[in-house]
Amino acid sequence: MRLIFAGTPEVALPALDALAGSEHEIVAVLTRPDAPAGRGRKLAASPVKARARELGIAVWEPRTLKDPEFVARLRAAEPDLCPVVAYGNLIPREALAVPGHGWVNLHFSLLPAWRGAAPVQHAIIAGDEITGASTFQIEAGLDTGPVYGTVTEAIRAADTAGDLLARLAVTGAGLLRATVDGISRNELHAVPQWTDGISAAPKLEVADARVDFGHPAMAIDRLIRGCTPAPGAWTTFRGERLKLAPVQIVAAAERLAPGELRVTKTQVEVGSATAPVALTLVQPLGKRRMPAADWARGVRLEPGDRLI
Repeated sequence: MRLIFAGTPEVALPALDALAGSEHEIVAVLTRPDAPAGRGRKLAASPVKARARELGIAVWEPRTLKDPEFVARLRAAEPDLCPVVAYGNLIPREALAVPGHGWVNLHFSLLPAWRGAAPVQHAIIAGDEITGASTFQIEAGLDTGPVYGTVTEAIRAADTAGDLLARLAVTGAGLLRATVDGISRNELHAVPQWTDGISAAPKLEVADARVDFGHPAMAIDRLIRGCTPAPGAWTTFRGERLKLAPVQIVAAAERLAPGELRVTKTQVEVGSATAPVALTLVQPLGKRRMPAADWARGVRLEPGDRLI
């Protein structure tokens, strides 16, 4: 089949590689335009664009898919199917109707659970034990289309969103290739999603990643892991933002008031609604990440200091 692959970030690379190594022809790659990146905020190509260039595949970077010129270009390419992985733009009806087999999305949840932009993050924050990936036919609704296939993945106790997404990107790539193969051979047909178990996973904003130490230690642990690496969990200390890496629950320790700090010989502990949590790495405003013990020595904690 003739494919046009749509994707932007690094998580889409395993799927692009899998399809590039298949029997199908990728006639073009659709990705977001170059965007500012790094401290210098210089324009940088998306990871998918860079890989497509390495593979010798044409790259399309429209700013909007509603542009009639893009739809005309899409029709002229005569794709049979458009696989999508984390592209980052909504696909209008005019474009959805072009390929004979439509647009198939690789989504990192077991649909209908966690429809939306941040399924992996929400699964960890909610305390799910199992998640996975799904391939489904894109339609007008948000992640509502019929499903072709799924794979499951256990959520490990120490998983961050980055850890889990990296594994799902690999297993999901195999699922997407198998889905494309099955569609091309007319061996695979999508089935409607269940009407039970629907949950939403909207994009996490910076404000959503603020840690409330009045919550139980387990909830704090999940929030921080779910927000790592992005948008990045944080709290405030002496009125300034302090970024937090994943913490460790100190179940056997003496209780502390929420946000109260205690420095021991081996760690820096913070009180929660239940057990304290031990900080691992922190990043003060304008500085690099550092071990929590080094940070505590540098700020010279005083009685009454707390994380808020």
